[in-house]
Amino acid sequence: ALELAEELWEELWDAGLPGDLPELEPECRSLLAAFAEGSAALTGCLGRRARPVRLCQGCHGHYRRLLAQYGSIARAVGNSSESHNCAKSILTSDRLQIVVTLSEFFNETWEAANCANCLKNNSEGLSNSTEEFLDLFNKSLMCFEHNLQGQAIDLSPNNYTEVCKNCNETYTKLNDLYNHLQRMNRQGGESAHSAHLCIDVEDAMNITRKLWSRTFNCSLPCSDTVPVIAVSSFILFLPIVFYLSSFLHSKQKKRILILPKRIQSNASLVNIQEKYS
Repeated sequence: ALELAEELWEELWDAGLPGDLPELEPECRSLLAAFAEGSAALTGCLGRRARPVRLCQGCHGHYRRLLAQYGSIARAVGNSSESHNCAKSILTSDRLQIVVTLSEFFNETWEAANCANCLKNNSEGLSNSTEEFLDLFNKSLMCFEHNLQGQAIDLSPNNYTEVCKNCNETYTKLNDLYNHLQRMNRQGGESAHSAHLCIDVEDAMNITRKLWSRTFNCSLPCSDTVPVIAVSSFILFLPIVFYLSSFLHSKQKKRILILPKRIQSNASLVNIQEKYS
């Protein structure tokens, strides 16, 4: 019954509907079909790359094409002077406004993922810093895998010493680069979203940190050890300095208070000697 209704609707549409119902022009139908196909392609891409997150690096081409298709609908005008333009017929002719709703959903998802922070200005590909990070990320995972294979004979839950030792340099570089990108992004961004790196980079770093710290129980040597020790030592010695200075200050006060008494006693002694002389 549903197929029959669809066929009947298409026949009536092709024949020209009577009354006030406007017929979509071929150009508008083509634009709508292209947008539908683009929406399906982008939805499929986002779903396939949802875990692990690879949205920005894998779907930016689909998203860019969908923006162009939506722009074509918004700008296109029918050939006939009596017909509605495509923007009015497709975008605003009903309360639900499916095309507008879909477009807003994709835009909000893309913005929430901060994909612009991983792409070049024209969004045609990944930025150099993102490619550098992903390259280090892949090297870290390869290092983990290689050293785990080497320990296959004696792989107890707490025996990942080879991984920690051999992959420390690669992991440190990855972690330092991520922190650097975070600082640069916070300095250059003004909006709330720009405070974050793109979701691909954030998810990759979260995965690596969990493997490093929780799974392998590795620790990252702190590069600020000397300043931390110096500050800690200074704080520990502050009470000693305080009590020492208080003690010396109190001794000095006692000296000042005792001195006039001695002078007075000497003067009295001189007066007594003069009296009996």
